[in-house]
Amino acid sequence: GVIFGENDNVIPDVVWVSNERLLLLLDEAGHLTGAPELVVEVLSLGSENEKRDRELKLKLYSSRGVREYWIVDWHKQQVEVYRREQGSLKLVATLFNGDELNSPILPNFTCAIASLFS
Repeated sequence: GVIFGENDNVIPDVVWVSNERLLLLLDEAGHLTGAPELVVEVLSLGSENEKRDRELKLKLYSSRGVREYWIVDWHKQQVEVYRREQGSLKLVATLFNGDELNSPILPNFTCAIASLFS
């Protein structure tokens, strides 16, 4: 999990932290105590879960310094990509089958969106 503070603990589906920052952010129990560079959430069924990922977690990750946030919507088979711009996370792309996912924080990484849902 990621521990941002006493009341701001989350367990994202996927996080990525650079090697340079990993040792600085891990506590003795192996929890991250600061913002990972990338967070990925796969939407769970239910409007409450979707609201949590799209609103509450987006706001939390934005305020805590996450550089990139991907929301994977398996029902719509799309990925929303949010990137830090001017101090907050902004939606920069919605990717569908036929598109490729890449990131400036993951050099040489490319993933076909279709492969996520096959």
